[in-house]
Amino acid sequence: MCASLAVQRLAGVSGALAVAAGAYGAHGFRRSDRDDYMKELYETANKYHIYHSLALLGAARCRKPAVAGTILLAGMGCFCGPLYHQALTGDPVLSKLAPVGGVLLIAGWAAMAL
Repeated sequence: MCASLAVQRLAGVSGALAVAAGAYGAHGFRRSDRDDYMKELYETANKYHIYHSLALLGAARCRKPAVAGTILLAGMGCFCGPLYHQALTGDPVLSKLAPVGGVLLIAGWAAMAL
């Protein structure tokens, strides 16, 4: 296996683990103040949005860029979208999509490793 392929696979595994760790941290350390929680939701959405926008750059160079890119885009929409929506409106109606988005983000990173 060439060095660049090994690094690409490690990046995919690392990204998947980072999303999983972020999900654990977001749910394990929730604050009790509602305004702080809304700000935290927005910051989480924004952070994951930026990170996964950068991941799309890497997806363009993996073995199956269309597959990895599509999964990452779907994950960003399903994860970041509901968090942005709830943070800005206070309406949690879309929040049940966020775990699906998180799983898609993990799958997108894994797709880059394959």
